[in-house]
Amino acid sequence: MPSSVGSIDNTYVVGIIANMKATLLHRDRLDFDDGHIVEMVIWRVPQHVEGSSHPYKYRLFYGRSGKRIVSYDNERGKGDHRHVGSTEEPYTFKDVKTLVRDFLADVAKRRSS
Repeated sequence: MPSSVGSIDNTYVVGIIANMKATLLHRDRLDFDDGHIVEMVIWRVPQHVEGSSHPYKYRLFYGRSGKRIVSYDNERGKGDHRHVGSTEEPYTFKDVKTLVRDFLADVAKRRSS
């Protein structure tokens, strides 16, 4: 994990998404002193989200209240994609570890610029 992002707390618990039983795999939030936040939520779902071919539902966010700087998600129908600034582009999902690594690398780039 890039050291410029900081440490992230991993103490949250389970929930349900869209009436499907899901298992929470990862939920972290980091609040920076400058008002920015990193929030990552990753679920294992019983069937893939429409537009994705894997059993995960996720939303990874970096920004501040009312302003998204970087986010990755797999919204139903759109599949895996990322937002960087005002640009939205497809994201090639490999596995959860790579997803988190790619997201944190994008966050580190934006925090250092």
